[in-house]
Amino acid sequence: MSPLVILLCIIAAGLFLGRLSILGISFGTSAILFVALLVGHFGWTIPDGFGTLGLALFVYCVGISAGPTFFRGLASRGKVMACLGAVIVVTGAAITWCCAKLLDLPADLAGGLMAGSMTSTPALGAISESVEDPAAVAVGFGVAYPIGIISVVLFVQLAFKWASPESIAPTPSSSDSDALRDSSIQRRMVEIVNPGIVGKRPSQVEVLSDSRCQISRVLVQSRWTPTPPDYAFAIGDRVMLLGEYSEIARVAETLGVLHEEEKAILDADHERKTVVVTSPEIYGHTLKALKLRSRYGVTVARIRRYEIEFVPSSQTQILFGDRLTLVGESSNLANIEPIVGHRPRTLNETDLLSVVIGIAIGILVGHAELDFEGLTVSLGIAGGPLMVGLLLGHFRKVGPIRGSFPPAAMMLMTESGLALFLADAGIKAGKNVGPVLAEHGLVLCFAALAIVSFPLLIGYCMARFVFGLSLLQNLGATCGGMTSTPGLAVLTGATESSQPVTSYVAAYPVALVMITILGPLLVEILNWM
Repeated sequence: MSPLVILLCIIAAGLFLGRLSILGISFGTSAILFVALLVGHFGWTIPDGFGTLGLALFVYCVGISAGPTFFRGLASRGKVMACLGAVIVVTGAAITWCCAKLLDLPADLAGGLMAGSMTSTPALGAISESVEDPAAVAVGFGVAYPIGIISVVLFVQLAFKWASPESIAPTPSSSDSDALRDSSIQRRMVEIVNPGIVGKRPSQVEVLSDSRCQISRVLVQSRWTPTPPDYAFAIGDRVMLLGEYSEIARVAETLGVLHEEEKAILDADHERKTVVVTSPEIYGHTLKALKLRSRYGVTVARIRRYEIEFVPSSQTQILFGDRLTLVGESSNLANIEPIVGHRPRTLNETDLLSVVIGIAIGILVGHAELDFEGLTVSLGIAGGPLMVGLLLGHFRKVGPIRGSFPPAAMMLMTESGLALFLADAGIKAGKNVGPVLAEHGLVLCFAALAIVSFPLLIGYCMARFVFGLSLLQNLGATCGGMTSTPGLAVLTGATESSQPVTSYVAAYPVALVMITILGPLLVEILNWM
């Protein structure tokens, strides 16, 4: 049979088995590895080179996906969750080192056990690419992966079983309601009574230019009209402030009196428009530099970026692909549309040239070597594209290279790359499955159980006793640190709260990047020592 046909059959069979659910647990794309191990055991082969290409494509797409939240999570309120994810990964690496030394396991086999126990296919790719015998890595991953998935799922279920009903389904407190009100975008009417700002434009009032709050409309004869380009404050004027409640309250202290309710005619249909930024004349510049209100008579009321909507300040920099909600007269909105670009189709097009160039740069970066007193370290074909993908995903566009792609295209490229890599790794490792299991036997299972158990327990205890997180936040961040999507599925199925998901999202990118980098480094240290 043709090797190419064998490759396609392995992928098809693996994807089919991955969709099967047993007790709510499914292996997804990773099932391809187990099919490939079986096929490789009987001596079948597939074409060379597909695995390396698939690995580079997979980790590059992982970097692009994680880039928007990775760096932002480190500097935001999610840094506690990110720190927790890092602690879990470092603990997993430390336990792996201990198991390798105590049980006399080869470095590459120990690396595979770590990747499988932490259910991280990017780590599997990074470690496989950095060792001389990737087959042992795949065998270790194949043994530990089911143990990693089942252990996290059982841990979450037991935590729910032993927890009090109040901690699983918390009722919103008054402080929670206040926080929700403060973080949601609202609009409030303010009456101008401060004589110190009379005759000044909004851009000339310091508190407005420094806050994420916009004056989108002015009340004229019982009708809210878009803020004119030459508008200046006057005593008795009533303006509409748009932003988070805390920002509105702070700005209102300077402007005048805050009114909780608005009672006037609002023509939102004809005086508001959402446009997509694709023009180099707009992206890369701050709102202060663009002067859209004075030049074009429109106000940027909101920006939607990375699926998050917020009210900008004058210092906010516009990025490629931002969706701007503009408020202005219908004629002004029509005039600015071609200036902004507003070509939504551009965002739905996959720039294949950017993908190829980005991966090529990543491979070059991965080949660069650093020598630390005899210990040579390189990012490799996995780490290089991952780091380049992270940076491109964060900035969205660097020169002519795009770092954002349509969700459907991203999913297809990620899954295709992973499928090719897993099929190649499994085929090559298949002939070694029997000898490795015969030599080490149940020792591998005990090591995998230790590698997954200690990070789970330490992460859970630290989240509870050090960071003081709630049970749902704790388990969400713990699943993120373990990069366990099945664990998160158990959480979301047991509660309607959004806390597990938000905690998972904050911890997952940091854990994903760290384990991809620490995996090969750990193997290098084990070989060196």
